[in-house]
Amino acid sequence: MKTTKFITALIISFLLISCNGQNKSKNKVVNQSISKIEVLDFHSTHRCMTCNAIEKNTKYTLDTYFSDELKENKITFQVINVDKKENEKIAEKFEAAGTALMLNVIKNGKETKIDLTEFAFMNGNNQETFSKDLKAKIETELKTL
Repeated sequence: MKTTKFITALIISFLLISCNGQNKSKNKVVNQSISKIEVLDFHSTHRCMTCNAIEKNTKYTLDTYFSDELKENKITFQVINVDKKENEKIAEKFEAAGTALMLNVIKNGKETKIDLTEFAFMNGNNQETFSKDLKAKIETELKTL
C-alpha cells in the first residue's frame, strides 16, 4: 500500500515537473523586421505516448493547414530535446524542463510566448480535436502579424 502511494506521488510529481503546465505569456524584443510564429515542441529523451502524439499532431496540423506559411518561414516548427546540452539555452528561455508546446509569436521583433502545454496534454491523443484547436490558435495569432 505504501509503495503504491509512493509510486503514485512520484508519477504525479514527475508529470507536474516535466509537463510544466504553466500558462505564461512573456514578451521580449528581437530584430524588429521579423514577424513570424515559431512553434516549439519541447521533450525529454524518454517520451510517453502522449508526448509523441503531440509532436505528430502538431506536425500534421502545420503540414495540412499551414504549408504555405512554413515554406515562406512565416511559421517555423522545431522539435527540441531539453536533455541535450546544445538545447539548454532555448529550454531555459521557454522554461521547458520536459514536454511543452509553445508558440513564440514575433511581431515587428517583439516576442510573445504562448504556452500550449496544458492544451496539448488534454488533447494530444485526439488528432481531430487537437488539430482543429491548434489550427484556430495559430490562425488567431497569424492575424496579429
